[in-house]
Order: sequence, then C-alpha cells, then structure tokens
Amino acid sequence: MKIGVFDSGYGGLTILDKIRKRLPAYDYLYLGDNARAPYGSRSFEVIYRYTLDAVRHLESEGCRLIILACNTASAKALRTIQQHDIDPSRLRVLGVIRPTVEAVRGSHIGVVATQGTVQSQSYVLELEKQYDETVITQQACPMWVPLIENGEHLSQGADYFVDKYLCELWQQDPKIDTLILGCTHYPLLLPKIRAWVNAHAAHSVQIIEQGDIVARSLCEYLQRHSDIESVLSRGGTCHYLTSEQADTFNRSAGIFLDSPISAEHIEL
Repeated sequence: MKIGVFDSGYGGLTILDKIRKRLPAYDYLYLGDNARAPYGSRSFEVIYRYTLDAVRHLESEGCRLIILACNTASAKALRTIQQHDIDPSRLRVLGVIRPTVEAVRGSHIGVVATQGTVQSQSYVLELEKQYDETVITQQACPMWVPLIENGEHLSQGADYFVDKYLCELWQQDPKIDTLILGCTHYPLLLPKIRAWVNAHAAHSVQIIEQGDIVARSLCEYLQRHSDIESVLSRGGTCHYLTSEQADTFNRSAGIFLDSPISAEHIEL
C-alpha cells in the first residue's frame, strides 16, 4: 500500500520532496490535477468534487494514506471527505493546515495564501481554536502561483508582486511576528519573501513554510498509528500522475524538483 500525495497542481511537489527526504523507505504516488488547476478561485462545491475525484483515484491505485498537499483542498474539501466519503478503517486522508498552525509561536499572525484559502477562513478558524488572544491577518496573493508556474519567481516582476502583497499585509498589522506561507508553491519565493521581511519588518518574524512541518507531522502520525504504518509498502519508489499532458507536467515539475521525472497522464 502506498502513500498518496495530491495537489491541484505542482506546489504539492514541495511537500512530497520533504516527506521523501524524511521517510524515504515508503512507496509514494503523486497526483496533480493540473488540467483543472487552479483551484483557488473555484467554489466549495467544485473544489470538493475535484478533490474527491482525486482521492478516489489514489485509493483505486492502492493508496492507504493520502495527504492533501494543497491548502485550498485542505480548506474546502478535507473535513467533508473525512466525515462523509471514506471508511477510516480502509483509508485515511490528512491535510496541511492543522500541522502548519501547530507550528505557530507568535501572537500576531500573517497568512499569505490563494483567494480560495483566504475566503475559506480555515487558517483563522484553526488558529482561533489553538491559540487565545491572537491577531490574525490574511492576504490573498493571486499572482504568486502564476509567476512560479511560469518560472518567473526569480525575476524582477516577482519582486514587484512580493512587495505589493506583503506591503498590503503589513499595512493591516505592522506587528506581525509570524508569517504563514499558506500555499505549497510559496517556498519557491522564500528568498524574496525573507529579504522583504528583513528589510521592512520592525522586528524578527517567524516564516512558516509547510514542507518540513508536514513531513514531521506525518512521521509522528505513523508512529502513533501502527495499524496504518504496518500496511504501507517499503520499496522506496515514487510515481507521478497528472491530469494534463505528461510531457508538460514533466517540464514544469523541474521548477519544483531537482531531479527529472516521468509522469503518466490520467483522466479524472
């Protein structure tokens, strides 16, 4: 039985990479629904249906545990799928928002994310459950994902949009001491984000990116759930599925991974 990792596009590859580095022995299956991306601006009903399609496909491919390595899917589809669509004795589905929130240490929290994740209020709700007297400020960054997927995240054009959205965020709360990168694409902008924070923030800021956090959380989950861990296969393999053309996925995946891959096209 494999560990499935799902994203609406490519950003989940940053999560998969960190998971495989921490837990290299297991077999993995990555599914990117690139043909129907982006999810961020879609309705709850559409995101739920698309995510459920992916979960069912990964289950049919032998996945016993699935990580929704997509903040939008975690925000808008995870809870419904967990409560209504799966048998937990056969399949577990986990998200990325809760482990991210559990890594927060500050009291003035800034969240940068897609429009869909911001509108869902998922980070706000989870942070309010975990922490008292916390100031939470959100900022949608609609241009960051297109910049990254088009390989422009190192360009001067990216500087403009990093400055634009972070200025808007800090204008809402100049006391931000923790910045959550609430999209799995955003670690590729981390050098620019860190440079902006160092130049503009009045005090030190904890920047939370999700890859290492989700990988550590999965490791702890498997230690607590030996019934799941014991049925996972250990061949050290990783295969890739995409709903778009495989050659397109293979080229673009190189932005997120150091090694070349060979994906298989599927229909969802």
